[in-house]
Amino acid sequence: MPTSDFSSFAELTAAQSSRIKRLLKEKQVRDADQVFVMEGAKPIRELLRVKSPAIEAVVVTQPYLDTCEPAVRRSLEAQRVYLCRNTLFEKLSDATSSQGILAVIKKPAWEQAGIFKRPQMLGIYGECLQDPTNVGTIIRTAAAFGLDGLWLSADSADVFNPKIVRATAGTLLKLPVFIVKDAGNLARFQCTLLAADSSGKHARRLDEITSIPAKTIIAVGNESRGLSSDTLRAAAIRFHIPISQDAESLNVAASAAVAAYYFSRLPRE
Repeated sequence: MPTSDFSSFAELTAAQSSRIKRLLKEKQVRDADQVFVMEGAKPIRELLRVKSPAIEAVVVTQPYLDTCEPAVRRSLEAQRVYLCRNTLFEKLSDATSSQGILAVIKKPAWEQAGIFKRPQMLGIYGECLQDPTNVGTIIRTAAAFGLDGLWLSADSADVFNPKIVRATAGTLLKLPVFIVKDAGNLARFQCTLLAADSSGKHARRLDEITSIPAKTIIAVGNESRGLSSDTLRAAAIRFHIPISQDAESLNVAASAAVAAYYFSRLPRE
């Protein structure tokens, strides 16, 4: 594809590149501007394909433009696109191996009240989850099993952290995610809390639970400490996942996946 076809694209300025660097590194900048940076050709191509209004701007390198598919080239022409030199793009990119395209995306705005008004709902509450990979995996898991949302305590990793954005591969724009002070806030919406308690004390085996309340939230805790005593006390049911005696415990993301799969298939009370 001749480069002249993209002659209308502006060069990325120093101020714009500085803003992207700060968006990647600083949560407070992402919060102030209500945007985040998405990397990866596949999720960005999908947003371009559906003409998503969430796209604020796209940054590309010339090699990417020279090799991308005609449909992608046409969709780029309808966006605010900036050209960036390869050497500068490598400094902007947070990925180990960049693909020559990134996008500044507007944060989604979800309505929590509407979800709680549903006659039936199933969600996950994550307490003090620090590992971005775990949070990203839980987001993809919740979306894959058709859960209604994810609630995270304020001391959890920022869901718009670049590592989480990459791990979710675009799912972050499809699953409602909310930040809450603690699990007690969820009780105000007549939600029943089912708490993962790997210690097994006062906890039922997962496969002994045969139905769940119409509005249920699965609570999983910090990677090393699990759930706080306050959250465990607030739970109507504590459960544990039976595993081999040779295994110490399941990773929190794995526990969330098993619980989400099992509970999403149970009848509602």
